[in-house]
Amino acid sequence: MVKSTKRTPPLMSQKAYLARLQRSAITAFTLIGGSLLLGVLGYHWIAGLGWTDSILNASMILTGMGPVDRMESRASKLFASAYALFSGVAFLTSVGLLIAPMAHRWMHQFHLESEEDAERD
Repeated sequence: MVKSTKRTPPLMSQKAYLARLQRSAITAFTLIGGSLLLGVLGYHWIAGLGWTDSILNASMILTGMGPVDRMESRASKLFASAYALFSGVAFLTSVGLLIAPMAHRWMHQFHLESEEDAERD
């Protein structure tokens, strides 16, 4: 008789997994929405752009496309630079938040399969 040495809990249910995916997506979209709001307000108040131009610039920077309008003042240039650096980190973090539950489940399934294979041998 082979003694089982399971160190990991069983795979979570589909319902629990979907709830985890939903929480992760809500967190990621909240991060993106907050980042977009920060950019819009900064471009409007610091750079002096109108609301439409502010959302355009913030959206383009946040997605990595680049700026649309030329920044004239020193303060607006510093804001645009800081926002671009922040946006890169925020965008990559949101992608990580979306992918993490899927990667975790895949790795857990892989680990369970390897344990089952080892138990058969």
